[in-house]
Amino acid sequence: MVEAIQANGLLQILLLTLMAGAAMPLGAALASVDRIHPGWLESELHHSVIAFGGGALLAAVALVLVPEGISNLQIPEVVACFAAGGIIFMLIDRWLAAKGSSASQLVAMLTDFVPEALALGATFSVSSEGGVLLAGIIALQNLPEGFNSYRELAQSTHYGGLKIVGIFALMALLGPAAGAAGYFLLSDSHHLVSGIMLFAAGGILYIIFQDIAPQSRLEKHWGPPLGAVAGFLLGLIGSMMLSG
Repeated sequence: MVEAIQANGLLQILLLTLMAGAAMPLGAALASVDRIHPGWLESELHHSVIAFGGGALLAAVALVLVPEGISNLQIPEVVACFAAGGIIFMLIDRWLAAKGSSASQLVAMLTDFVPEALALGATFSVSSEGGVLLAGIIALQNLPEGFNSYRELAQSTHYGGLKIVGIFALMALLGPAAGAAGYFLLSDSHHLVSGIMLFAAGGILYIIFQDIAPQSRLEKHWGPPLGAVAGFLLGLIGSMMLSG
């Protein structure tokens, strides 16, 4: 009986994390359709989507990763994990710059997705309703992030549209793997999960202010800042729903 319940729970986690991850290639596929109106992605809408993704990432940091991270750790541990995330991602950013690659949105998307999928798996063992809602929030965050990451890769690499979407589809499989790991391995390892989430939060915060926020600004246009507000509001609504 217990094994049947565990198998059913695992199946639900795999499906939920796969659904959340599928938003990445879906966002990429939407970004690839730029023939509908020539140049429309280079206009205010493109910057607004970048800002929306930045707002969603900021919401993930402020409302999910940090609150969950600090709940099980002492101040020295919080400082160490958060600072380590910022420093490591600064080093990654410098390495990418040296290689001539612009992949900040992609790194931020994966850094956001994998820890949250881990948390989803760990959360599901306690509350299946909370796991379902968290999966929905992750999917809504991944959609604009997949959109922005596609544009970044398309501009900085020679990959074709189908290849980039295919890569994103493969990356979506990281969700079920992380969710299963969280369910079986980390359900009782609250300190480790919290440390991972704070590490991710520090890294994402670095990326937001180093790469994403500067890209979203557009002279004499006010849509992009509102996009950031809308993205954060999305995360706020999701956090309030999670807290009941």
